[in-house]
Amino acid sequence: MKSMRGLTLAVTTIALTMTWGRAQTTDSGRVLEAARETMSAARYCFLVTLDEAGQPQARLMDPFEPGTDLTVWLATNPKTRKVDQIRRDPRVTLAYSDAQGHGYVALIGRARLVEDLSERRRRWKPDWTPFYPDGPEGEDYVLIEVTPSRIEVMSMSQNVADDPLGWKPAILRKSNGRWLLDQH
Repeated sequence: MKSMRGLTLAVTTIALTMTWGRAQTTDSGRVLEAARETMSAARYCFLVTLDEAGQPQARLMDPFEPGTDLTVWLATNPKTRKVDQIRRDPRVTLAYSDAQGHGYVALIGRARLVEDLSERRRRWKPDWTPFYPDGPEGEDYVLIEVTPSRIEVMSMSQNVADDPLGWKPAILRKSNGRWLLDQH
């Protein structure tokens, strides 16, 4: 039995080395593309806010597709804790799981609450009607716009990770309106 476990471990290690041993991308455009693909493939993401004691608070959200600049829009009820937390401290993180590619995307940035009616109408999903019976015109519907300043990406299937054996993601930072790869 021990020899079978040892053989299984050896085969797994060789397979991972063959996959992970490929040259990793150092192109910020490719990292952004991998981030966008991962985010689009994920049905949900986690929105992490900070409570009054500074403790992170995570909840599952149904985001809109990311914008070209990776700005993400979400919707919620204005009576929720997350709205109070964003009003108090707009620093947030969005976390997406890449189940197919064995990785993740994390967007770190700032959130802004948007109550503009035309924007709410533009950002509406009909399957949300049970949660917001009055639709985008209702007082129970507010938008959250998340503008990232930093992005972490790890995707084994898309060969995007700075050092996958060391579990270090590719990190992009926004500078003067451009995404730059952090060369930590």
